[in-house]
Amino acid sequence: MANKLVSDMCLPPHLAHLLAARRLTTAKDVLSLPEVELMSLLDAGLATARDAVCRVSEFACPPCQTALALLEERVRLGGGGRLATTLCGLDEALGGGIPLGKLTEVVGPSGIGKTQFCLKLALLATLPECYGGLNGRVVYIDTESKFSSRRMIEIGQKSFPQIFRQEGLAQKMAGRILVMRPSSLSDFTKSLEQMKVTLLQNDVKLLIVDSVAAFMSSENERGTTGFTQHPLRWALSFLKSIAELTRIPVVVSNQVRSQSNDDGYHYSFEVKRMGDGDGAERLESHLVAALGIQWAHAVTIRLVFESHSGQRFIKVAKSPMSPAVAFPFIVESSGITLLNDEGIDVSGPEITSIRCQGQNLLGLLPFENRG
Repeated sequence: MANKLVSDMCLPPHLAHLLAARRLTTAKDVLSLPEVELMSLLDAGLATARDAVCRVSEFACPPCQTALALLEERVRLGGGGRLATTLCGLDEALGGGIPLGKLTEVVGPSGIGKTQFCLKLALLATLPECYGGLNGRVVYIDTESKFSSRRMIEIGQKSFPQIFRQEGLAQKMAGRILVMRPSSLSDFTKSLEQMKVTLLQNDVKLLIVDSVAAFMSSENERGTTGFTQHPLRWALSFLKSIAELTRIPVVVSNQVRSQSNDDGYHYSFEVKRMGDGDGAERLESHLVAALGIQWAHAVTIRLVFESHSGQRFIKVAKSPMSPAVAFPFIVESSGITLLNDEGIDVSGPEITSIRCQGQNLLGLLPFENRG
């Protein structure tokens, strides 16, 4: 709004000519000046300066709206829709599923099931609407080479056998998923620059980035952390704008970094202690999401994948629709399955914490490359 042109505001001719003659071309040019300076620049009295500020403000500032008007506009634009995850308890907590037009983050330690969750979402978005899907294409930005077509089709065959028995349907669904594998942060940002056109031209209904933190880790290893900060901030802003412009769900997986009490920052698998009685190797670490506080504030939904007491959980850690709640889950051939649709209430520090305790995650996973 600050950059809105004065020439587009339909001001009275005498005022428009006066502002143009003084090279006040945008709303910011007019509204950022104190009244005294504006009077001096316009060579006019206080009444004229205040009239200019009032009229420019009317055009530049968004009008007030009631909550009902905002709701009606959201429904009209299709912003009230959801992509159902088919995990009943989670869908209920999220008001029906992953929201359209918003940025959703999936964060957790390696191997806990984030990629499995993303693969299932990609599959669901390609399904016809009569089966709960979005009947569209998916752009899957695979930064860690974890995307597996074979695994995705396996999930589909086990989850929707009545659909995937139809001849050629598995190939059709797989053909709707456009996989991109940028090799560097530079390639990733170039991919995003072309993304808006790709989304509109190919009827894309879901964008997945798995994961954006991978590039930050690789750049840090080369000692170029300072260089990456601006591109990552730009990517964050661009992903949010894509979600809002196209009204599709944007899902981004994020990694974690681990900080023990004594030894500073580590990967989660490096902080260990011995079990009390059985000698089993256990993990004890304090995990936080990568990308920092700016990223955490930018996402609308944060789903934390964590493990403790020998069990894995999906935790709704941030959502405008739901209080914090956690659902125990397992990974099967059909993908992620909740063990309890009721969920467990979470409060206090547990809402923002990311736990990785109990048996080593690799021992909990029955399938390869569970992400």
